[in-house]
Amino acid sequence: MALIEFEYIDSLEALHDYCERIKHADALAIDTEFVRTRTLIPQLGLIQVYDGEHLGLIDPVAIDDLSAFADILVSESVVKVLHSCSEDLDALWFNLKVVPSPLFDTQFAANLLDMGPSLGYANLVEQMFDIHVDKGESRTDWIARPLSPEQLHYAAADVFYLLPVYRDLADKVKHAGKDSWVFSESAFLSEKKRNPMPASLVYLNIKNNWKLGCHSRQALKLAAAWRYEEAQSRDMAINFVLREQAMLELAMALPDSKNKLFQLPTITPKEARIHQDVLLDIVEQARQTKAEDCPGKIQRLVDFKHYKKALNVLKDLCEELAKKHDTRADVLASKKQLNQWIKWCWFDLDELAAMNIQPDIVSGWRREIFKKRLSEIFNNEGGQFETLRSL
Repeated sequence: MALIEFEYIDSLEALHDYCERIKHADALAIDTEFVRTRTLIPQLGLIQVYDGEHLGLIDPVAIDDLSAFADILVSESVVKVLHSCSEDLDALWFNLKVVPSPLFDTQFAANLLDMGPSLGYANLVEQMFDIHVDKGESRTDWIARPLSPEQLHYAAADVFYLLPVYRDLADKVKHAGKDSWVFSESAFLSEKKRNPMPASLVYLNIKNNWKLGCHSRQALKLAAAWRYEEAQSRDMAINFVLREQAMLELAMALPDSKNKLFQLPTITPKEARIHQDVLLDIVEQARQTKAEDCPGKIQRLVDFKHYKKALNVLKDLCEELAKKHDTRADVLASKKQLNQWIKWCWFDLDELAAMNIQPDIVSGWRREIFKKRLSEIFNNEGGQFETLRSL
């Protein structure tokens, strides 16, 4: 791999100078390096940026004020190009309080062009340009200083080839009439990043929550909300506060004394010792809650009589629409996205409905593709599919 020239930006003055030079670019290739081992928030270690002429490695450890770069990230005249952008969006949102817009995700574009689902950056560069990108520094501690020349060169390569990848893919998806799909997909993902699930609903995503009785569900709801808020306030990875299995067992057992709490096999003595007061208080609150005020029974798709038929109808619809729009069914919607829509239609309490967010297949670019046919099919099934929310 050829030696790549870059500038290392570790002062506010250098950052402002760099931003002045790149702010009128038509597109910027962007990548981030971060550490997220024991923290809830990604610790941003490096931001790589390339406009085709100026390749900058911005050091967020050395620079306290990144607002000049944040302004460029939200400039509507500059396309921001990222590859497999979800984790980068997390890093930028938590640290800079902005998400890039407009955004072009090269992984999604490559998938649209049938180059491969979930194609990694290095594999994409090799497939398109027969260039090998070294990924040997991927496990670097990007917060540690100083960064070695090898680490910096590795980081620079992640955006140096990304820009020509974007130019080629953008031309192809535009020719295919699907460039709006790429921008819409990225915008929808960005919107979801800005609207996380409320703490009061986190318990809905705990595995095996459906096994719990009335007061145990209330205990799980309270414990999951406390754990989530504790992780946020202490910037701690959520399972380092309390592991999910321990939280579930607490809700099942509802221990009413320290002795019983310490006897629970999945709660370690350290967890019990640190959190004993708050956990026992949660259990007491749950026990004192009236049954009618506890969360309702957790619903599961497999318990619905017509679930398999509904899912098969949706899969057939995806195949039909994929042929019509010259794409693959799994690009239009994954099984997870189909299930998401069925839950939204059927469940008494669904996190999307509670957050006033619509499912993926009736949002963004997918909405116009699916909306009319969904209404036609499911409103003509003689009530077999029960409640269908308004589209």
